[in-house]
Amino acid sequence: MSRGKAAGLDGLTTEHLQHCHQLLPCVLAKLFNLIMDYSYTPKGFGMSYTVPIPKDKSCGKSLTTNDFRGISISPILSKVFEHSILDRYKSYFCTADNQFGFRKSSNCAQAIYSARSIVNYYACRSSTVNLCALDISKAFDRVSHSGLFIKLMCRSIPIKLLLVLEDWFNKCYTRVNWHNICSGDFKLECGVRQGGVLSPHLFAIYIDDVVKTVKAQSLGCYMCHACVSVLLYADDILLLAPSITSLQKLVYICEFELNALCLSLNSSKSACIRVGPRYHIRCAEICTLNGSKLRWVEEMRYLGIYIVASNKFKCNYDCCKRAFYRSFNAIFGRVGRAASEEVVFNLVRFKCMPVLLYGLEACPLTSSDRKSLQFTLNRTCMKIVSSYNIDIVQDCQQFFNIKPIDTLIRYRKSKFLSKYSASDNFLCKVCSTFAVSELNELKY
Repeated sequence: MSRGKAAGLDGLTTEHLQHCHQLLPCVLAKLFNLIMDYSYTPKGFGMSYTVPIPKDKSCGKSLTTNDFRGISISPILSKVFEHSILDRYKSYFCTADNQFGFRKSSNCAQAIYSARSIVNYYACRSSTVNLCALDISKAFDRVSHSGLFIKLMCRSIPIKLLLVLEDWFNKCYTRVNWHNICSGDFKLECGVRQGGVLSPHLFAIYIDDVVKTVKAQSLGCYMCHACVSVLLYADDILLLAPSITSLQKLVYICEFELNALCLSLNSSKSACIRVGPRYHIRCAEICTLNGSKLRWVEEMRYLGIYIVASNKFKCNYDCCKRAFYRSFNAIFGRVGRAASEEVVFNLVRFKCMPVLLYGLEACPLTSSDRKSLQFTLNRTCMKIVSSYNIDIVQDCQQFFNIKPIDTLIRYRKSKFLSKYSASDNFLCKVCSTFAVSELNELKY
């Protein structure tokens, strides 16, 4: 368990458990076994407090409750219990390979690269792929507890574990903490706690039938007889279809299944885009079951990257450069005049560079893109050393171990493609041909 995390209402943190007496693991083991034997969880396990986190940190607009995401801080002992459940009953928490979220050795880059491989597979065969990114409105907060228990029973989950979860969910209470001011306690009648250990796995099980329903209809994109028409990362759903008719049917199927799960689509944040030889041709609008229309856009955001309508899979990196400038200015504005150049360069390296390099290992990059990203890094370094001489800047980068962008990208790509091609995920194996080919190009 990670250190430096916030303490729960009981004031305990991970450090307390890591530096405790050696008998504590034995005591906890007895406690957890008693919980499973009697299907009863302590009241404190259900107590938490919720911290609102702004979704969009941009200034200059009036904020509403929809602009915040609530992160629940649970007791550390309950998290240990959740980890124990996952370790012992992990076989019951498996989901379809189309779900890339909440899986071991899986990340956003794998979902992005899979979408890229599928699109390029069709584009190379003179076919245009229609992509639709569906946004679920407050997905984690609207999970029906009864529906979740039914999903777990369909997986033949042990009755002891089911009774423990049922008792636990009935004792879930939280309070909102805002600037050291707390509200009163209120019961969580639905939803799973964002920030919990079991919560993401339970949510993945809850919406796993969306993948099964789409596969049963035999619609959308296929590669090597495998259904690749739907990709999920947590509650982010991406639909891929070679025709508008198929895409419209997929949207209806997904929305119908989500409605059965008491979840609803946010049509204002959902969008469609075309990639392939006929990307510029105007198409009929995609509609939802309630009559709302989804926008056809020239640029679509998916898992933090921006896909551009083009004849092949292409990304726009202007947003990551702007985010890099924002993070650098936030740091440099506070410590730039007081700290040494070594401290500032290290802060840029560990705090700002990940923002600039996010997802680039899975995205296509032209020589122009690489030069533009390198220019972005050089401009910030010029500000640190107060010099516009590129030779001085490059010497400082080398001295403070700031590697060139091209070198970092090649290293990240090589590491990512090696893991991707060796992944156990069936979709990764289907798309591994592209990964192996790109990896061989990097070596030469």
